[in-house]
Amino acid sequence: MAKHIGILTAGGDSPGLNAAIRGVGKASTGYYGMNVIGFRDGFRGLMENRTVRLDSSVLSGILTIGGTILGTSRDKPHRMPVGDKTLDMTDVLVANYQKHNLDALVCLGGGGTAKNAYRLMQHGLNVITLPKTIDNDVACTDTTFGFDTALIIATEAIDRLHSTAHSHHRIIVLEVMGHNAGWLALAAGIAGGADVVLIPEIPYDVNKVADAILQRSRGGKGFSIVCVSEGAMPKEEAESLRAAQEAKAAAKKSKNGKKAEAAAETIAELESEQASSTVRLTRQLEQLTRLESRVTILGHVQRGGTPSAADRLLATRLGTACADLIDQGVFGVMVAARGEGHEPVPLEQVAGHRKVVPLDHPWIESARHLGTNLGD
Repeated sequence: MAKHIGILTAGGDSPGLNAAIRGVGKASTGYYGMNVIGFRDGFRGLMENRTVRLDSSVLSGILTIGGTILGTSRDKPHRMPVGDKTLDMTDVLVANYQKHNLDALVCLGGGGTAKNAYRLMQHGLNVITLPKTIDNDVACTDTTFGFDTALIIATEAIDRLHSTAHSHHRIIVLEVMGHNAGWLALAAGIAGGADVVLIPEIPYDVNKVADAILQRSRGGKGFSIVCVSEGAMPKEEAESLRAAQEAKAAAKKSKNGKKAEAAAETIAELESEQASSTVRLTRQLEQLTRLESRVTILGHVQRGGTPSAADRLLATRLGTACADLIDQGVFGVMVAARGEGHEPVPLEQVAGHRKVVPLDHPWIESARHLGTNLGD
C-alpha cells in the first residue's frame, strides 16, 4: 500500500523552504507513489488538524518563491498557547498523526524544530527533519538551506554601505542576524571586506575596536565598516552571562529552584540588553574615535525574497533524499548535508545542540590574516 506522509514547517521562515517542500513532495508522490499532506503553521497546524493536500498542482511553481506556502509558527507541542493558557498538546498531535494514518512526519526547521521533533519521536512518531535556518547553527550538518541567500543579502548590504561610508568619512556599523552563532556575520564580513567583524564566539573589547579604526584613520583611510552579529557582546557582559548560565545549571543540578529562577532572570536581563547593544556600540565608537558613526540593522530583510540557486539546490537534494529515507523506512533522523551528498543523523545527536564558529575555524584564520579586527 502507498505510504502517507505529512510535512510541516516550523520556526522562523527561511529562503529555500518551498524548494524543500517541493523536493520532498515531488519525489514522494511522483517517484515513490506516496500520498502527501501539509500541515499549516507548523506544529499548531498538526494540533488543530489544518491540512492541505500537496499534489502536483500545489507544488508547481513554488521553487523560486520565498517563505513557506504552508505557513509557520514557533509553537511547541508541549507548550502550546490555547486560549489564555499554555498546555501540553503532545497527545493531540499524536492522535492527529494517527488519524491521518501517517507513516512519517517531515519537519522542516532549525534547532528548536529538531528538539520538538525528537520529543514527538519519543512518543512513537516516525519523524524526519531537514536543517533550515539563515543562522547556519544546526548541529551535525555541513550547512543549512537559507544561509546562502542571507549571506548574499548581507554581503550586498556591506557593498552598498562602503560607498556611503567612504563619501562621508564615517564609521558604518551593520548588524546582521545569526542569533548566538557568528557564521553569517563572519562570512558576510569577509566577503564584503568589512574592517571589523564582531561575533558571539569572540567577546569584544570596544577600546580595541576603536583603536583599530583610529589606526586606519591615521593611515589615511577615513572610513570603516563594522559587521556585527546580533548575538555579539562586550567581554564584561559575556562573562556575566556565562556566570549566570553556569549558576543556573548548577542550581538545576542541585534542584535549588530559587537560585535557578534568579539566574534565569539575570540571563533574561542580559539578553534584553543585548537587543540594543549594537546601537550602544555605535555611540561608543563615535565617542572614542570622534568619527561620525551610523548604524544599519538589516533585520528580517535577510530572510525574505527569492532563494539563491545554491539554496534551491541544497533544499531540493535534501528533500529528495528525505523521500528516499522514508521509502527505506529510516526515521528518527535529520537529513544532514555532507559535501555534495547527504547523511541521516540520529535526532538525539542534533536536538539540544548548536553549531557555533570554532575559534580555529579557517574563516577566522583568514580574517586575521587579512588584518580584520575581531574585537579581541
